Amino acid sequence: MESYALAATNVDFMIHGLFQYEVFGQKVWITTTHVSTLIVMLILLIFGIIVKTKVAKVKPGDNPTGLVSACEILVEKLDDMVLNSMGEKQYRKFANYIGTIFAFILLSNISGLLGLRPPTADYGVTFPMAIMTFCLIHYNHFKYQKVKGVIADLCDPWPIWAPINIISDFAVPVSLSLRLFANVLSGTAIMALIYALLSKVAIIWPAALHFYFDLFSGAIQTYVFCMLTMTYITNAIGEEN
Repeated sequence: MESYALAATNVDFMIHGLFQYEVFGQKVWITTTHVSTLIVMLILLIFGIIVKTKVAKVKPGDNPTGLVSACEILVEKLDDMVLNSMGEKQYRKFANYIGTIFAFILLSNISGLLGLRPPTADYGVTFPMAIMTFCLIHYNHFKYQKVKGVIADLCDPWPIWAPINIISDFAVPVSLSLRLFANVLSGTAIMALIYALLSKVAIIWPAALHFYFDLFSGAIQTYVFCMLTMTYITNAIGEEN
């Protein structure tokens, strides 16, 4: 029992304050989440520059190969996903946004394979992303349905339902952010407990668990977040638009 208790005290969830500074008299910490987020963004930036350079070298009429071909297939699949979910009228407006959050969330979710703490295991990352989606939803709601349409939707099916519909609208960013955050955090916590309790025994075989929690579950949660984002925005725009 003593060994288990000792192992429990050595559980490392990779939440560390690296250094702090003061802003208007308040102490602010730079944590592992900030560093992991920066690394993920740098990887995406460097990858984008490399792909852009390779694409520029492809001559018209040539068949792309290697990395360019793989990226072309990936972009086509993402475009198809947006097109099938939002329709031909809207997908060009939102394909870049959906593709961007898809790439960021996916790489963040699987960054545990690189030894990083997944940025999406921090609610301070998932909640701002959900707020961006929330703003897009209501911007397009007012843009396409106007004030009259928004009021009509709030009072559907009866005016007495307006408070419930308002609460339902404000629950969207909370549910979006918590779903992604909780699933990624749970995988991170489980792997931390396994490494702490099994110590040196957990060297090779947990790779299968990493495959599930970091890769498979991470990809699923990325897809769910993007699909819900597209569904909410499409519903706000309305079918006639």
